Amino acid sequence: MSEADATPPPAEWPKARPEKLPKPTYWPFFLAMGLAFIFWGLLTTWVILVAGLLIFAIALGGWISILRHE
Repeated sequence: MSEADATPPPAEWPKARPEKLPKPTYWPFFLAMGLAFIFWGLLTTWVILVAGLLIFAIALGGWISILRHE
């Protein structure tokens, strides 16, 4: 399909949501890392488990905080 074949949508159609995308963030990465540490800690030692829980809680709080302020 070429650009000449593309027709614009009718004017009465609503705009696609979200109109503004959220800013990129590292919180999902840290959330996944905390989850990985939790499972790793379940298999090995409680120190890694506690570190994973701490990382997971901080990342979840940070990500929710960013989403609430947007």
